[in-house]
Amino acid sequence: MSNDTVESLFFKSLRSKQIAVGVVSLALFVTIMSLVLFEGTKKSVTLDVDGKELEIKTHAHTVGKLLSEQDFEVSQNDLVTPSVNTPIEQGLSIRWEQSKQVAIQVDQDIETIWTREDKVGDVLEEAGIEISAHDVVTPDLHEQFGDDNQITVEKAFQVALNDGGEKRDVWSTSTTVADFLKRENIQLNEDDRLNRKADGMLKPGSIVEVVRVEKVTDVVEEPASFAVETRNDPKLLKGREKVIQQGKKGKVSRKFEIVKENGKVVSRKLLEETTIQEPKKKIVAVGSKVAVASAAVPSKSSSRKAISRNNSEPAGGKEFYVTATAYTAHCNGCSGITRTGINLRANPNLKLIAVDPSVIPLGSKVWVEGYGYAVAGDTGGAIKGRKIDLHVPSKSEAYKFGRRQVKVKIID
Repeated sequence: MSNDTVESLFFKSLRSKQIAVGVVSLALFVTIMSLVLFEGTKKSVTLDVDGKELEIKTHAHTVGKLLSEQDFEVSQNDLVTPSVNTPIEQGLSIRWEQSKQVAIQVDQDIETIWTREDKVGDVLEEAGIEISAHDVVTPDLHEQFGDDNQITVEKAFQVALNDGGEKRDVWSTSTTVADFLKRENIQLNEDDRLNRKADGMLKPGSIVEVVRVEKVTDVVEEPASFAVETRNDPKLLKGREKVIQQGKKGKVSRKFEIVKENGKVVSRKLLEETTIQEPKKKIVAVGSKVAVASAAVPSKSSSRKAISRNNSEPAGGKEFYVTATAYTAHCNGCSGITRTGINLRANPNLKLIAVDPSVIPLGSKVWVEGYGYAVAGDTGGAIKGRKIDLHVPSKSEAYKFGRRQVKVKIID
């Protein structure tokens, strides 16, 4: 091959390469210019998504197209300002507030709402749920709800609490007695009692009563009563008593278990008794001798002055005035047998008076003004204090005697 031919081929190849480079350069230039023109025709907007701002350039014609172009899914509960149909203009500010689905549990009821609020208090207000100062809300009213999008409301109600006698009304959200006591920091001792089971349910108006039980041991020294022994004494008039030996109380130590409920003693149990000093018994002689008293009894026609003359006043003896009445052995309800065992129906003329033994001892010999000498041998339900009742043979004499003040002397 000649040199001319080789040179010709070289220049042809060079021109082909130059043409190819020129085509590529032109295509690149066109592409760059197209990109510049394309970007230059975009409009700049500001998009605020839940408080975060984004600067975006777009060819979208509407707000809705822009959000779709950015792969943002807008639900019907979201708020877009301006609306999704608003045309895009240079410098437009767009705000998109996303709504969230929140579950609100009020006690046992649950409702679900869509909201754009993020604070618990604002969500509850939007849902129309009123919260009192005693209700328990989780999370707190001033906090944002968590990732679980759940709010719990425990509604408070009043419970009547009686703790050891101290009564008060308490606002509570507890549903069981045990939880209520725990929240109120009420601790039970081993013997304390509740008016209801610990796992029992609470509701508005429930009453929780804590009975505080206290058991203590008390040791006291107390007098021990002495026994009284009676001995029959045939030499002593019936109805009379004579102390042969005075009694003396002993001393014992007693150990008690005392149970108190709410501070008041409800039981006292004797646990142990120890004698410190033995008591000395009292011995009393009781008379069994039947008194026989006789005296001249005036006739029915005799006057009281005659009776007095025949039974002159003795010189000695303890004297005082009493109110005197008269009775017979045949009065209504009378048996005829005196307290000292004398049969008045068998001895209708016997001079005998009924007395109060604390004033005139039974068996005493007495003198009664206007009646004479007699024995204190009977008692009566109405004969109390300085009163006596004179035995006479007939009802007519009893009516005749009536009621009067007389002088009495105790002779023996």
